[in-house]
Amino acid sequence: MSGDTVSTAHDQTYAPARAARELTLRRREFDLAVRLGHLRTVPDEGGGGRRVTHAELDRLRAQTGFPDLLRARVETVGTREGAELLGVPPGRFTRLARLGVLVPVTFYLNRYRAVVWRYLAEELRQVAATDDNKPLLTGRTPSGLREQLEEGLDLRARNWRGRHLGFLLREADGHPWARAAALASLLDPAQVAEIVPDPYERAQLGRFLPRAAPHGSPGSPTAHLAERIATAVEPDEIDWLRADLAQTVAEARAQEPAPRPTPSTTAPAARLGEDGGTAFGTLPPPPPPPVAVPRAGVTHRPRPRRPRGLLGRLRRAVRHPVPHREAEYGA
Repeated sequence: MSGDTVSTAHDQTYAPARAARELTLRRREFDLAVRLGHLRTVPDEGGGGRRVTHAELDRLRAQTGFPDLLRARVETVGTREGAELLGVPPGRFTRLARLGVLVPVTFYLNRYRAVVWRYLAEELRQVAATDDNKPLLTGRTPSGLREQLEEGLDLRARNWRGRHLGFLLREADGHPWARAAALASLLDPAQVAEIVPDPYERAQLGRFLPRAAPHGSPGSPTAHLAERIATAVEPDEIDWLRADLAQTVAEARAQEPAPRPTPSTTAPAARLGEDGGTAFGTLPPPPPPPVAVPRAGVTHRPRPRRPRGLLGRLRRAVRHPVPHREAEYGA
């Protein structure tokens, strides 16, 4: 059996790379299909991430129009291609996206660390085919919306975070701490510490914290920019996430309390940060080992350390001289 398949009692599962090849999809197309809910995954019992069952692959391959239909559902375009699909200039397309009419599905950072938003081609075609959207595509932008644009309104990052949160909650599959971690991943760690003051509960959130898509090397300016995009900044967005996180943590606490170390056991390992702490702070130090208490009336004197090496042998020779051979056998 190959290294990327696992036989179980119920079905055979495949790693994402193998499943993408089975579906003739590029890896980014496969990942987007999972995020959009077109492809169902199951957790790996060995803790190695998500996997795809053989039955799910058969279901997709049996659909009419496979694989072209599946590829069309995950096709993404940038600003220029999206403007062509809508029949509008690129400038109008960008304004519509900033106003929240068009919602990006993913993004990447180019060599100049500029954010490049990508949109679902299928959604853009639906927007172009809807009669109610004709005034936005052909008419003048209403004055109120123009004023908001002039003031710097840009909802692209916020709308992407909302869409991303929906994917994380769907992937949590109802697990209380995984749902709480999905909400916490969009908040600054300081905000999470205010809502969840218990360090062991924050460590529990860190264990279920979803892994962010890599953007540049860790700690690089590109990685920091991607982290800012994935963190809520608008006050009303932060307030909503904080309230939802507090409620979700309370539900998780009632269903499955966070593990705490005891003198004989230690808590499960949490995801560590660059400073050695967990994703949302450091854990308190473990309890100190028990110290032996001497019995009353008994004095314990430390045993002197025996010197080693040449100097030690010389000292022992002076303290305990060896008798000469003449004295041992007589003159």
